[in-house]
Amino acid sequence: MAVPKRRTSKARKNKRRANWKRITKPTFVECPQCHEPKLPHRICPECGYYKDKEVVNMAE
Repeated sequence: MAVPKRRTSKARKNKRRANWKRITKPTFVECPQCHEPKLPHRICPECGYYKDKEVVNMAE
């Protein structure tokens, strides 16, 4: 079984643990049809359009 040859220093350990804050929040874009905020490359949850085509009928 593999065993570390040297102890991990406090600085190295803390640098590794500090990176969870670097995760960015998802960006939002404006839907070209209804102008509501939506996630990029996804169907608009308000109107059901994706790339100027109706993918999901939201009238129901």
